[in-house]
Amino acid sequence: MQELHDAPLAPLTTFRLGGPATRLVTATTDAEVIDAVRRADDTGTPLLIIGGGSNLVIGDKGFDGTALRIATRGVELRGTTLELAAGEVWTDAVARSVEAGLAGIECLAGIPGSAGATPIQNVGAYGQEVSATVTEVIAYDRRAGETVTLTNDECAFSYRHSRFKADPERYVVLRVRFRLEDAGGLSAPVKYAEAARALGVEPGDRVPLAAARETVLKLRAGKGMVLDPEDHDTWSAGSFFTNPILTDEQFAAFHARVRERLGEGTEPPAYPAGKGRTKTSAAWLIDRAGFTKGYGTGPARISTKHTLALTNRGGATTEDLLVLAREVVAGVREAFGVTLVNEPVTVGVSL
Repeated sequence: MQELHDAPLAPLTTFRLGGPATRLVTATTDAEVIDAVRRADDTGTPLLIIGGGSNLVIGDKGFDGTALRIATRGVELRGTTLELAAGEVWTDAVARSVEAGLAGIECLAGIPGSAGATPIQNVGAYGQEVSATVTEVIAYDRRAGETVTLTNDECAFSYRHSRFKADPERYVVLRVRFRLEDAGGLSAPVKYAEAARALGVEPGDRVPLAAARETVLKLRAGKGMVLDPEDHDTWSAGSFFTNPILTDEQFAAFHARVRERLGEGTEPPAYPAGKGRTKTSAAWLIDRAGFTKGYGTGPARISTKHTLALTNRGGATTEDLLVLAREVVAGVREAFGVTLVNEPVTVGVSL
């Protein structure tokens, strides 16, 4: 188990932002993860868990405590059951499942980060969410001081949310088990309209697994959502804001604001999100509020490829990023009466 002091954390995040940690521990086995967590808890030391760093905004002052980088490895495939160690690279895991001819996570290709983070955020894109395939999550329960196994139902998944995100100080994910589908080399039914159009099929159709994965990678790359060290549009956390889910009353008020601001014939994006609830598009709101691609003049700007990504153009500070994020939140609220919520986890800072 590697241990460093006054260790830079910015290189461990996709934003490349944030100050140092008092202590940085890198754990390569489940036992090392548990030992590091127990030592921090026993001494009352603040603990920050870092996986792939793709959903993390760390303050410029850094983290006064122990940062635990989970670098565990392990992939086990038994029939249609896939088990991943928390530190496994997610994009590699998706590629392996496609190579094995198994469907269920192929449209989650290109999402940066670690496997252990996927159930925490209930990672999703292009019509798929991990909640549809996760069967069990093995985690260390800091409150009970023991390793536990949580079923899919016990994970309490919802849109970009889970039991782990609701109680971030309790569980440390160690391993994740998925049940995939053997559809004879075909994908799961394509749900997302943009992906279906790119594939030349109708929503609900199946396509060869490799074609689904490659198409999603191309779509994501076109939006700066596939990591590339040379492309500052990918120096981000991907989608910085979640898509708002509004009650019927809230959506009616929002719709009225849209018509007032953009004209009677304007219809905002609207997707069913359960009884009495409608989901709309954060990217649409940001763009229509006047924050277009490339917006900004400083080292932190909106991506030139996608309005939902805030980016570090090189030389930015976390405060630069937060100033931009706050401006976007305030502008959307003023224009449409909707308050955007950040998707990345913030450490030592807030919007």
